[in-house]
Amino acid sequence: MMTHFIQKGNVEATELDGEWIILNTEQYTITKLNGAGGLCWSLLNKIQTVDTLTNSLVKEYKAVQNKEQIKQDVEEFLSNLTECGLIEHVNRL
Repeated sequence: MMTHFIQKGNVEATELDGEWIILNTEQYTITKLNGAGGLCWSLLNKIQTVDTLTNSLVKEYKAVQNKEQIKQDVEEFLSNLTECGLIEHVNRL
């Protein structure tokens, strides 16, 4: 079964000089993301999977040859965002 993710509602984000600053308003934490992380973050305003995010990054950075590495990076990124309380799993029927 494929896991789906989406941003949590308790989060504010702003882009500053090519980096994203994510503020968790419940836990009072700040997370800084680079350009690729920011792209994933912006896509997570709608339900995404590891595969949809990987495909978006491959397309954006024209990195077809690195798809497997990108997928691993996306999985780790989503795990980190989940631990930080910035995204949540969504059950799809």
